[in-house]
Amino acid sequence: MNDKEKFAFKKMLVPWVVMLAFWILGFVMWYSSGFIEPLFFFGYIGTSIGVGLGLYAALPKKRKPLGRKLTLFLVGGFLLGFMGLLQSENMQIEWVFFSLLAGLFGAALTHYLIAKIFGPLLFGRLWCGWACWTVMILDLLPHSRPSGRIPGRWEWFRYGHFVLTLGVVLLLWLGFGYRDHIYFGSAMGLYWLLVGNALYYLIGIALAFVLRDNRAFCKYVCPITVFLKITSRFSLLKIKGDSDKCDECGACVKTCPMDIRIPDYIKNGQRVLSTECSLCQTCISVCARDALGLSFGFDLGGKELLRERTQA
Repeated sequence: MNDKEKFAFKKMLVPWVVMLAFWILGFVMWYSSGFIEPLFFFGYIGTSIGVGLGLYAALPKKRKPLGRKLTLFLVGGFLLGFMGLLQSENMQIEWVFFSLLAGLFGAALTHYLIAKIFGPLLFGRLWCGWACWTVMILDLLPHSRPSGRIPGRWEWFRYGHFVLTLGVVLLLWLGFGYRDHIYFGSAMGLYWLLVGNALYYLIGIALAFVLRDNRAFCKYVCPITVFLKITSRFSLLKIKGDSDKCDECGACVKTCPMDIRIPDYIKNGQRVLSTECSLCQTCISVCARDALGLSFGFDLGGKELLRERTQA
């Protein structure tokens, strides 16, 4: 294998690993349960993400984002449209809480265990950058280059949101007899899906325009990150840089939708250890010196080096 073939193989390694992992998971669940639906479900998602990652790796720099946007609509549209609206499978966080209380091991709990609990141990917050149906819409807005994080403790809103959601679920379950409404295909589940997503989109879009930041919802409000920031610390897949190539031009920092100070990690000889990283790979595509790339390895994340805006 010559150098050109080795380079091409290396670029396609991550797409193939991600796709294979999903197909293996689908096959195992099909074999153990006797139902073929998991094979279709996970095979479709894995193929969609793998194709998107492959396009991102293969396309010229200016067109690389097309791969990620395609995957967002393929996966996000499938989960929200087909699984949600057509199959009445609510995969919002409140339905996960309801499912746990009711002892239902359905699509909601399966989705969270794979995408938000165990999946990030391998692939970090790949869900956030490549599959989230909220990001699918937010990334269409005009404020894709934020000016930094708002100083202070704004990110604590997401923990408050998480606690509030859990509290509402417990109140409805214990005090208002919601036990009778929690079952597979429940009309109440579809109602929660429609109202919950409408509120998420409304808040996300409003914050994007008020704060001039498409990902403001992800940074400050989204309750899902409570899970993701814990498990993604152990992610095998992270951004890696070559300190000899990096000239600290700052292009990656200015375009990072999550405001991560990427060169600070690279110059310290580390991979990007921030649990805010959604592996969108924007930093890779804007680096003029090709100093950044994806890599597999083991190092404990959680060291947050984030850019703050000068004025709130």
